[in-house]
Amino acid sequence: MSKFETGKFGEDLAVEFLKKKGYKILAQNYRYGHGEIDVIAKDAATIAFVEVKYRKSLKYGRPEEAITQSKLAQVKKIAAAYLYENNISDVECRIDVIAILKKPDGKFKIEHYKNVSII
Repeated sequence: MSKFETGKFGEDLAVEFLKKKGYKILAQNYRYGHGEIDVIAKDAATIAFVEVKYRKSLKYGRPEEAITQSKLAQVKKIAAAYLYENNISDVECRIDVIAILKKPDGKFKIEHYKNVSII
């Protein structure tokens, strides 16, 4: 799989995970400028801007370790653009991270971190 296909696969797993938890998916791969938010979902009355990190192994560390302060700052800027472009105000928002690790048995470990500042 290419890097793009791997990322898309992880995002699709995250979307299915969120749907099973009752989230409504508002957008996937929302682009603004040079950045992107992987998934935008509604959790009851809250909008969650979700960054997805997928790893096939621990060779490069746990997936959540790839989240940096600069990445979170970029997500915040893009989230503000999404809210502005869609004329959304007076709604609670948060940034979530979904970390997916493919285990040696072929199954997936999915961790959902809500309202992150840094992991």
